[in-house]
Amino acid sequence: MRLVIEQDYAAMSTWAAEHVIKRINKFAPTADRPFVIGLPTGSTPIGMYQELAKACQAGRVSFKNVITVNMDEYVGLEPSHPESYHYFMKSNFFDHIDIDPKNTHLLNGLAKDTTAECQAYEEMIQSLGGIDLFIGGIGSDGHIAFNEPGSSLASRTREVRLMPETIRDNSRFFENDLSKVPTRALTVGVGTVTDAREVMILISGSNKARALCKAVEGHITQMCPISALQLHSDSIIVCDDDAAVELQVKTFRFYKQEEKLAREGLAY
Repeated sequence: MRLVIEQDYAAMSTWAAEHVIKRINKFAPTADRPFVIGLPTGSTPIGMYQELAKACQAGRVSFKNVITVNMDEYVGLEPSHPESYHYFMKSNFFDHIDIDPKNTHLLNGLAKDTTAECQAYEEMIQSLGGIDLFIGGIGSDGHIAFNEPGSSLASRTREVRLMPETIRDNSRFFENDLSKVPTRALTVGVGTVTDAREVMILISGSNKARALCKAVEGHITQMCPISALQLHSDSIIVCDDDAAVELQVKTFRFYKQEEKLAREGLAY
């Protein structure tokens, strides 16, 4: 696992965006060989999306031959609902880049048969040849996408019930009214994420510090789904200083030194 610790949210977002740009441009996608990227929602990736949109508009990167696969969607929300993840992705990213709408994939939270919807989503990912880079965020309890603590580390796309802590965390998007927050969602599984050839997780803020500490220094356990990244051969966590405050000093210094060597071309 690689841990990149940046000074603040803006620097973290810029680093993440530049990493995505580098990966896409190195891949040099074409219509017959697209780059497949998994995408998150929530407040954490917004800065990265803004930087990617600027880069696209400046001609530094193109999404014309990029296919996106989103992590999750609430059950019961219309795509036009301001808090649906369909709406989030359009307003925060897709409407600002040169991507073909048919190349964007999101789970259907209104599906009558959610089991069939989730199975079809897994099959779609397989038909694309898998995901080249899966980007995600985490909750304060270490959940990734909507894989709450206790989720199998081999889990696949499915319908889940949201835990009270997640509902409380997300109530800020629903006028802080818990009764307005959906209680169920469709989500890719932990195994779906870790099947990707590369995984990059964004973590910002002191409220995520304990989860980051468990992910990096703790045991691999289904009670902290993000800890599964320890087993991935090409995984990166990008965080800000606030999110790193629970790390041991020796851990913090080790990863800072590793990044210094990386900038000098001596690591990674």
